[in-house]
Amino acid sequence: MKTCLQVLPALVTGGVERGTVDVARALSSAGWRALVASRGGPMVREIERAGAMHIELPLGAKGPFAIKRNAAALAKVIRDHNVSLIHARSRAPAWSAKAAAAETSIPFVTTFHGAYDPGPFGAKKLYNRVMADGDLVIAISEYIARVLREDYRTPPERIRLIHRGIDLAVFDPSSVSSQRLIQLSQKLRLTETTPTIMLPGRLTAWKGHVLLVEALGQLRKRHGVEELRCLMVGQGQGHDTYKGDIEDAGATYGVADWVHVVEDCNDLPAAYLASDVVISASTKPEAFGRVVAEAQAMGRPVVAPAHGAAAEIIVPGVTGWLFTPGDPVSLADAVHRALSLTADERVKLADTAMSRVRKFFDKAEMCAKTLAVYDELLGAGARAAS
Repeated sequence: MKTCLQVLPALVTGGVERGTVDVARALSSAGWRALVASRGGPMVREIERAGAMHIELPLGAKGPFAIKRNAAALAKVIRDHNVSLIHARSRAPAWSAKAAAAETSIPFVTTFHGAYDPGPFGAKKLYNRVMADGDLVIAISEYIARVLREDYRTPPERIRLIHRGIDLAVFDPSSVSSQRLIQLSQKLRLTETTPTIMLPGRLTAWKGHVLLVEALGQLRKRHGVEELRCLMVGQGQGHDTYKGDIEDAGATYGVADWVHVVEDCNDLPAAYLASDVVISASTKPEAFGRVVAEAQAMGRPVVAPAHGAAAEIIVPGVTGWLFTPGDPVSLADAVHRALSLTADERVKLADTAMSRVRKFFDKAEMCAKTLAVYDELLGAGARAAS
């Protein structure tokens, strides 16, 4: 039986973890044996429900001795379970996985999930480099494929572009009942008369919450917007200081009454549907930007910065708007344009956006292409052996 071992630091929350679960489920459905190694976390249950086996290893450790110990542990897992290939999704586990793959002579696959910080004077670039060293390297966007080619000199023939996919059964307007929408609107005290915009994303500075607050001030000052509700939906993860920064910015720019931080929203599809406009305001380029795809799948206009992968998901002026990164005036202008759509324009935008997301950013397609990469490597290995 073909067996794939995916490795990552932990199974807590996030896009990397979600992709790991999705691929594990696809492997099990396709008749593979699916293994996942990490230090564990709440999403282990999802791995097991996907029909995969979880193996607990401290793969997030970054020290050279820990990486060496983990390489030996992974080599043992590979031999004990007759693993066919290993797929690394993060840097520290990738160093161990690369060594284990070399020791056991199996293919080594990586997914390049982010434009990793090179550090001062490029000091971390060598550490990051392992993610570009797979026998095949999966790039989650054209932006990341470009980073691989230009910054890491990865040969194009080793890069496989596979956009991240979203669950179109979950992010579908028809899947959100009127009861769910009413319950969420009551919980968040939304009204039909007050326009609502939303920035989904964990409460960390580079997600651009303070930039959006400054843009709200420009909306009030430059565009004469008098009433608005801005939801900032995401977990603080203990960063209470940053939440205070957002609230302070609201007071500074005269929009404190507009800004509402929501850390306990458990129905994001309904929150998208309750919003008139969805914002991504990241100050650093997003490797993909799942929020942008999810919001468009829900038929909502999206405003995002003109860097990273946003331009691959948004068709400017057709399914959303791009703004100059870091510029609150440009962001305010884009939000105002989105809020000014007529009813007919909103319907046309929604139809186009939903159709495009279903065509290009479907989770099922992402999984199918990932399994095709595995088969490509195993086929190449079989041909080499013969």
